[in-house]
Amino acid sequence: MLVRLAPAGATGVCAALVFAAPARAAAVSWGDPAFAWAAVAAASFLALIGVLLAAMAVRRAAHAVDDAGTLSAAFDSLPGAVAVTAADGTQQWTNAAWGRLMPDAGTRPLAGLEARADDAAELRADLVRLRAACASGEPAETEIALVGREGRKRWCHIAAHRVPGRPGSVLWLLTDAARRNALEDAILSEHVRLDSLLSDAPLGFFSIDRDGRFRAANSTLADWLGVSRESLLGCEHRLHDAVAGDVAGCPPWSPFPDGEGEGEVLLKGSGGEPFRARIALSLLPEEKGGPCARAFVRDLTEEKRRKEAVRESRERFHRFFDEAPVGIAVLDETGTVTECSAAFASMVRAGGSAGDAAASPVSVPLADLVDDDGREITHQWIAGAIASDEPPEPLQVSFLGKGEAVASLIARRFIDDSDRPGLVLHALDHTEQRRLEAQFFQSQKMDLVGQLAGGVAHDFNNLLTAMIGFCDLLLQRHSAKDQSFADIMQIKQNANRAANLVRQLLAFSRQQTLQPKVMHVTDVLAELSHLLRRLIGAQVELRLVHGRDLGLVKVDQSQFEQVIINLAVNARDAMEGAGTLTVRTRNLAAAEAAGARHGPLPAADYVVIEVVDTGCGIPKDKVDKIFEPFFTTKAVGSGTGLGLSTVYGIIKQTGGHIFVDSDPGKGARFTIYLPRHEGVAVVESRVEAPRGAEPELDLTGMGTVLLVEDEDAVRMFGARALRNKGYNVVEAPSGEEALKLLDEGAERIDVLVSDVVMPGMDGPAMVRQVRDRHPDMKVIFISGYSEDSVRKRMDVEGNVHFLAKPFTLQQLAGKVKEIMAEGGL
Repeated sequence: MLVRLAPAGATGVCAALVFAAPARAAAVSWGDPAFAWAAVAAASFLALIGVLLAAMAVRRAAHAVDDAGTLSAAFDSLPGAVAVTAADGTQQWTNAAWGRLMPDAGTRPLAGLEARADDAAELRADLVRLRAACASGEPAETEIALVGREGRKRWCHIAAHRVPGRPGSVLWLLTDAARRNALEDAILSEHVRLDSLLSDAPLGFFSIDRDGRFRAANSTLADWLGVSRESLLGCEHRLHDAVAGDVAGCPPWSPFPDGEGEGEVLLKGSGGEPFRARIALSLLPEEKGGPCARAFVRDLTEEKRRKEAVRESRERFHRFFDEAPVGIAVLDETGTVTECSAAFASMVRAGGSAGDAAASPVSVPLADLVDDDGREITHQWIAGAIASDEPPEPLQVSFLGKGEAVASLIARRFIDDSDRPGLVLHALDHTEQRRLEAQFFQSQKMDLVGQLAGGVAHDFNNLLTAMIGFCDLLLQRHSAKDQSFADIMQIKQNANRAANLVRQLLAFSRQQTLQPKVMHVTDVLAELSHLLRRLIGAQVELRLVHGRDLGLVKVDQSQFEQVIINLAVNARDAMEGAGTLTVRTRNLAAAEAAGARHGPLPAADYVVIEVVDTGCGIPKDKVDKIFEPFFTTKAVGSGTGLGLSTVYGIIKQTGGHIFVDSDPGKGARFTIYLPRHEGVAVVESRVEAPRGAEPELDLTGMGTVLLVEDEDAVRMFGARALRNKGYNVVEAPSGEEALKLLDEGAERIDVLVSDVVMPGMDGPAMVRQVRDRHPDMKVIFISGYSEDSVRKRMDVEGNVHFLAKPFTLQQLAGKVKEIMAEGGL
């Protein structure tokens, strides 16, 4: 509001519009906090002006005398600065506040404003604009920035008003721009706070101009680059100076060819070593030469270190989890597999859990992975483990499928992040252990059966020796035309058949007499092929597949041939007269023996013989029993059940191994592993003896024979047989009795014939004492056991001979004559 005041006394000063001041009139300085003129509201200011105008009107009405001093004092009491200038800018009047603010202004009040202006050029332009507005009769105002004595910038509101009746005179009102200053203070405070935050932030920050100079940067970035913040913001540093990588083709203000963007950049570190950082740079609207871009920088060194640590941790976890030798799985509260290791998945796949060998057990209930017999107990076991804090007892289960994987399950309960219970499951694979246990049990059973068979064979041999021997004695008294001759021959023939069965039992128990020789398996099979073709018939195809450079073996050739013939005949019966029989040979190195298909074998080089047929196969429940004596899969009356047991015994006694694999309906495979022998093969021509009766030999002789045998029937037969051939026979039922007869010295003994196994003193113990008295005594051991097993037990030095039971009269007499002849008797 503009008003005109009448002249006041002799001064003739024109009063102008002023703003109301607070009641107190205090001295105001630029640096005083009282300079916060924003406390005076515009409404109060106008109200006070009205009061002053009313007072002056009353004064004029009362024809009061104008008192210049009083009016000047009133304006001086105001905290705002007031000045009146003439058209040429000289001072016409100022209040005390203006003088305090600009004491050096002299006669030109506005010169003081220009001296304290933050931007003098901008202020002059504003003053020209305000003068022009006043000249047109319009009030004008603006905000200017003044710098105080302490160097702090403050915003002020300046208004210009034309003075009526005084051409060219202008009334200037200078007040504090309270709101703007408050905003500037807030901005300054936030700027300080932001600068502090950015300076110590874990991220680097900078702004840059188009020349690549840093306009702003925090301490974090400066520390990474190994320079001070002040130096970084100096003119000597450019962005490209801090980049260790290639910046060809990049603008000065960016490490990227396209200007703005985000990516990894190699920067020069404080220690001279470059470090990798990720920079996100964005362009800014350019204002009067200000920064054109700003960027945030993230040091990837620690991040990469953390990633590497995480990667190593994951690798360690995978080594413990995926590569653990035991299966590991995580189950949820329902017993469903949510996560599993490779070992667990392999274990389940080996069992054929989901029908598909590649199917994963994840998302499958654990109980559905086990066989039907263990499914219900698995359900109960999981429920008990989930409900209890105590770990349950381990549970053994068999997984589904042909693999028959057997595992022992160990569970531990846990609570996940959602407070839901679950189980950590460890599965210990016992499949191989079960298989080895079954093999060990089978081996023990076979050994026990073999011992039993050997004992039975020994007793049977004693009985058969007496039967065959007395038949021979009877046949000496009957001619072929005698009716009793045929009956006696029937008895002898059946006794010989029984003797063959006993020999098979001895073969199974590995107690038969072997005569091993070094030979080529290929040569034996080639020689045997003609006989095999006759045995298996024309409807069965025989294939011989010989391995290259096959090694030598040391076996009893006749016994080895018996093994192949027995397997071929069984295969022919399994194929029912039609099919293919394949005999395949190959070498197996010692390095491969540990990983052989049939389990780890003793470290050695082997020659492998496989006999494969295309027959009906062996039922799964009978595979483990086929090598047992008297066990057969054939119909009643079609076999004795000793064929495969004989094969087993021969191979084992040779030092080899035999295994069987069978798939019912598709055939069977017998695999023989014979130790490879280093040596030279013995070439032996085998000429078959002409058929016909054995030539008659002269078995008579002279001399005294001491016959020691605890079996009365065998002793009686032997004594009669030798006496019939002209020998003097002294009988003794035990070893102790034989020593007593020798000590008495009634007769000179030429040959000692003794059983090996006898009650009390056995044959070898007796012979050792006899040799102490008669070192040159000739000895013939007779036994129902094999010669090899007997010689291991004899431990007798010197010339000792052996005659296996059952023996015939001719064999006994011939052996005694042979020994007598050695001594010149």
